[in-house]
Amino acid sequence: MTDKRTIDPQAESGWAMTGVAFAATMLLMIGAFQAIAGFAAIIDDEYFVRVRGYAFDLDITAWGWIHLILGLALVATGIGLFSRAVWAGVIAVFLTVLSAVDNFFFIPYAPFWSLLLIALDVWVIWALTRPRALRA
Repeated sequence: MTDKRTIDPQAESGWAMTGVAFAATMLLMIGAFQAIAGFAAIIDDEYFVRVRGYAFDLDITAWGWIHLILGLALVATGIGLFSRAVWAGVIAVFLTVLSAVDNFFFIPYAPFWSLLLIALDVWVIWALTRPRALRA
């Protein structure tokens, strides 16, 4: 008589589910951070230091609107992730990549802040792309 122990391939991993909850929470925080930075740039044009000779020189108010819209989209997607919707996982990966690229271009205006948000974005992407992380 042989001992046949098998692992259920459909079993939910506690680590994977914790990763999704982490990603959803971080998306809410990153979105709030983006929205706050966007409001600051929209309300006060002089809040961020202007950089001369930067190849991607946008008006500070334009950067503010980009951050605000992206931040609100990240918050909405984070809320969707808490419901474990598959669409939210796909959109969350797309928006966090977009957020990382946005913050890369924003480095001359707020270096520490931008690098911190890029690191958080990468961490969220990692948490969402783990195997079976978004399986319903």
